[in-house]
Amino acid sequence: MKSIVRFSVSLEKQLLQEFDRHTRLEKYPTRSKAVVDLIREKLVRKEWEHGTEVAGTITLVYDHHGSKLMETLTCIQHDFHHIILASQHIHLDHNNCLEVVVVRGVPGEVKRLSDLLRATKGVKFANLSMATTGKIL
Repeated sequence: MKSIVRFSVSLEKQLLQEFDRHTRLEKYPTRSKAVVDLIREKLVRKEWEHGTEVAGTITLVYDHHGSKLMETLTCIQHDFHHIILASQHIHLDHNNCLEVVVVRGVPGEVKRLSDLLRATKGVKFANLSMATTGKIL
């Protein structure tokens, strides 16, 4: 088990009240858990800016009837096979599909893949969810 260190923080009363409101709204059991999550979120952002390996997901929504859309998306993903761990294809309705691509690699390369998929004609929605490999946390 990791050792726990206690430390104190000084801040303005109004800021603490707003933080406590946030903590309640987000259903955090304690202030400590909320602070830990904020610190980890900031560290993950830094990992994406300066790290050597990150993880994440790229979520796409598209109409699979688009001309050559499926072929184009597949070709792009094959070009990045070395950073794609898995993908899941879900049929939302007769026309629309949701695809989740799980990635792990160099931040710039993951972003490049996400940008290429997002810019593909026929893609209605694309989102890169930045996560971590967990090594720094």
